Amino acid sequence: MEVAQLRRLPPVPNALSPQAMAGSTSGGGGALSAQAAAALGEGIGLVFARWTALQMAVENQWGGRDSRAKADQLAESILSWFANSKGKHYYEDLVDMMYDTVSESFNADFEDGSVEEVAEQLLIMHEECLQSNYSSVEKLRNSRAQGNAVSQSRKMVVDGDDDSSDDDEDDEPSMVDNEAGSAEKMAVDEPKPSKPVPDADGWTVVPPRRGRGKN
Repeated sequence: MEVAQLRRLPPVPNALSPQAMAGSTSGGGGALSAQAAAALGEGIGLVFARWTALQMAVENQWGGRDSRAKADQLAESILSWFANSKGKHYYEDLVDMMYDTVSESFNADFEDGSVEEVAEQLLIMHEECLQSNYSSVEKLRNSRAQGNAVSQSRKMVVDGDDDSSDDDEDDEPSMVDNEAGSAEKMAVDEPKPSKPVPDADGWTVVPPRRGRGKN
């Protein structure tokens, strides 16, 4: 079976590179409170809803009919990893876990850099929740009405080719337009007749005048 791939995109402004995130951790062995765990779970779900690559995989059923359930299971696994794993949570471990799950569940490789960006965001969110700081979750919750990645991915996958073909058709001038444009150009660019000059036999041809009125 062919593995679906997403092309790597330019880095998102203000986002840390994977090299900068390497070695980053969240949590110093502290446990999440019940409120913090609930907020983190909500935050993970909101981040996943805006994760365009994942939503494309779900929307197009790259993981089969239960693609939605597989995405939900990934979110639950990450929450469990944050809540139940003792000690620090390393960026590289989270990225590896996400890549493995995406490959196994959706037979896909997300090579657009989104796995690293999502992992970075989740680590920051986890650290904030440990400090009872839910600002990131609240921002995601408040911006929910602006649309999610499902409709955006559908637009990119389904409408992308149609839009480009329509644009090409619209941009291509018709033969009628070409002929009209050529006639107009000829009319505009046609030089005005110069003064009558004698021909080879010495005769002078006088062009007819226009707008002389009735004869």
